[in-house]
Amino acid sequence: MFNVTDNPFVYGEVVPTAAFVNRVAELDRLVRDLAAAQKVFLISPRRYGKSSLIRQALAAMARRGALTVDVTVSSFSSYVAFLEGYARALMTAETKWDRARTWLRETIRSARAEVRYTPGASALGAVTVSFPGVRTDRDVSRLALEVFALPARLAQARRRKVIVALDEFQAIGGFNGGSVEHALRAAVQHQRDVGYVFAGSEPSLMERMLGPKRPFYKAGPVMRLEKIPADEFATAIDARFARSGMKPEQGLGAAIVDLAGNLPYDVQRLAHETWDEVRGRGRKRATLDDLHHALKRLLAEHQMMFEAVWQRLTLTQRSALRAVVLEEGQGLHSADVRTRHRLGGASTVQAALGALVRDDVVTRDGDRHVVVDSLFREWVARQTY
Repeated sequence: MFNVTDNPFVYGEVVPTAAFVNRVAELDRLVRDLAAAQKVFLISPRRYGKSSLIRQALAAMARRGALTVDVTVSSFSSYVAFLEGYARALMTAETKWDRARTWLRETIRSARAEVRYTPGASALGAVTVSFPGVRTDRDVSRLALEVFALPARLAQARRRKVIVALDEFQAIGGFNGGSVEHALRAAVQHQRDVGYVFAGSEPSLMERMLGPKRPFYKAGPVMRLEKIPADEFATAIDARFARSGMKPEQGLGAAIVDLAGNLPYDVQRLAHETWDEVRGRGRKRATLDDLHHALKRLLAEHQMMFEAVWQRLTLTQRSALRAVVLEEGQGLHSADVRTRHRLGGASTVQAALGALVRDDVVTRDGDRHVVVDSLFREWVARQTY
């Protein structure tokens, strides 16, 4: 439960249980699949709350006695660095330092594991794992086979179910060509006491990884995360204002959800800043005026960053971006829209939109193009011509 003096809206980090909104059906399905040791593929556009959903599922499995491991694949700069980080995460699922170190060194036979320990607040303190002797592609391949076998060995040694979350999984395709997919798929298909969630925030890449000619084809159930229903999200936002001691003006939650494009990250950000706006004025009622004051302040704070993004775009890309904003992402190839926004030919529009998508400025949402950051969308609408 929130303390009424604390801001109840969280963004920029994994949302804690108290701030988690909806996703009841998705969470229930994910937990059930992981409890059955399924290999689940979770596909979600950015800012939909994927990572927060995963953490909730891991927490639920931990309460059932499972050992949980959480690794963000995209945070590693190389295949070896990923294997070292993965081994470290599995090692720290142990609760005692000596037992964890011994277990890892006995399990990895192809390379000497260099394990360093710095005492800290947790039982294992700060642990680093490296394999300095791994140099050639053959060394890496042998090490990968042993590291990918670790979850099953851990489950066997501890006689407990193990749940592994590999977030931003699409990044694994950049390691060592495509061989990493083959090696990982070969390992996980035989691990009966290990549940996996392979989660990615680049839907097109994830969908390709699950195609008929790729190793993970039909490897497990696929979950595609959708937006939270706008009316449910708005109700939850209003309720959270009320629980924190502020009375929301009628329609405030709906206005926040609409301005934020119904993206969980953006909704939380705008609600958070609106709450701060009200608290800063020493009031107990949150109004639509407070929302617009918060939006104006956020736009001013992001002015330099948004200007830098705008300046990097070509003139054609700027025109296409303004069309996305003003036309709400629809009909961008039509002659009428192209004439109205001076966009040139259909092929020129297609090339500009493709560049905006590749640069993560714009994304596809069904048959529409939308600006990834709803705050940047508002800046383009108000500050560009």
